[in-house]
Parts: sequence; C-alpha cells; structure tokens
Amino acid sequence: MGGVNQQERLSITEAKKWFLAGFIEGEGSLVVSIKEHPSAKFGYYVDPEFFIYQHKNGKSILELAKKIFQTGKIRPKSDNKDVLVFSITNRRSIKEKVIPFLKKYMVFSAKKKIIDIFEEIIEAMEVRKEHQTRDGLISIVRKAYAMSENSKGKERKRELKEVIDRILRDHMPDIS
Repeated sequence: MGGVNQQERLSITEAKKWFLAGFIEGEGSLVVSIKEHPSAKFGYYVDPEFFIYQHKNGKSILELAKKIFQTGKIRPKSDNKDVLVFSITNRRSIKEKVIPFLKKYMVFSAKKKIIDIFEEIIEAMEVRKEHQTRDGLISIVRKAYAMSENSKGKERKRELKEVIDRILRDHMPDIS
C-alpha cells in the first residue's frame, strides 16, 4: 500500500489560493491613501486599496488573482508599462473578498500587523461609517499612518500632524 494520503493533498483550487497568498506576501500591497480634496467634508478623504504588481510576462498570476477574488482590474502601472497592476479599490469588495482571503491564507505573514490595521480601517469605514465624522476620520488617518510605519513602502507626502490639524480646523467645502 503506497501512495500519498489523499486527505493531506490540497485541491488544485486550494493550492492556487495558497500560492497566491505567498505571491501577495512579496508583491502585494495594502494601501490607505489620504487624499486632499477641496470638496471633502474635512479636507481629506480616505481611499483603501489592494494591489498586486507583476511584470507583464507574469500576467497569468494577476489573472489568477482576478479569478480567485472574482473582482478587480488589471492595468499597466502608470510609470512603467512593463509592470502590470491588479487592483481592488471597491471597499465592499475589499471587505467581502480580500480581507477574508488574507485572514485565512496569510496567517503567518510578515504583513500580519498591516493586514490587521487594514481590516480595522475597512470595518471603521464600511460598517461604522466612521470616516463621516471628524473624530472617526482622525482615528482612521492615525491607523493609516501606523500602517506606513510597518511597511517598506514610500514615505507619506504630509506629516500626520499636518493632516490632523487640517481636519480639526473648521473646514468647509469650497462652494464657489
């Protein structure tokens, strides 16, 4: 009686999900942009996004991500046409598809702290609508900046204090 114990083998679909999780570990990004906008209630709006980058020769990996998540777009990276970006920017899709995937398949990830903070931000926005209040927005902005402390990504354009000071001012949207 030889052979592999069938109970220990992963289905092809499950194996692809574990592979994708490993790929996300190296080439994926969870980003919460804080974007200044004159018509935003407090001067800024928060924009959570999920990305995976890959050279155009590896487009099939991004197509696998699109198939697994059943949403998202694949497009060339704006500053490098040889690199493709798979992105999910819809908060509901992030909440319903991306977060559960990350929580299940990236349990041992070096990005675990970032994933946890990202999930907190999505919950704050999608479930509790905290971004619609001054204090809630400040809390979300603080969490977004905390994500940056734990990543290898680029620096933020503005200091946290500058963003919070602007939110705390009696900001009124430009109506003119």
